[in-house]
Amino acid sequence: MRIVRAVLGVVALLLLVGVATFVAGERIEVARLRTFDERGVVHETKLWVVDQPDGAWVRVARPERQWLQRLRKNPEIEIVRRDAAPLKVRATPDPSTDTKARIDRAFREKYGIVDWWYGLLLRSNPIPVRLEAAPPG
Repeated sequence: MRIVRAVLGVVALLLLVGVATFVAGERIEVARLRTFDERGVVHETKLWVVDQPDGAWVRVARPERQWLQRLRKNPEIEIVRRDAAPLKVRATPDPSTDTKARIDRAFREKYGIVDWWYGLLLRSNPIPVRLEAAPPG
């Protein structure tokens, strides 16, 4: 009986931490990134975004994520921020050490301890992705 209570306690704690993490991650800006597969089907991914002098940046938590694979094939994507109209952008991954350090700092400044916590839970070799206004046409 003690073991069952202990297991239930651990499960409840993990559930509580999961819900708290989700809520904390949603309280600051969450953008929607729209990538397109080879058939033109739209795939939407919710993620965080930071603004820097050289453009807006997002980060892929793991290089094997499907949205990164799609944007590598078709870097002309869209981003929706704060319920505004979709903005067409060109996505450019930049895995350089200097860029990673700079963009990681920007995410920590904007999202605080939640960024650190998400990093522990979800990130493995994150890659910053720069979003620039897409050329017309």
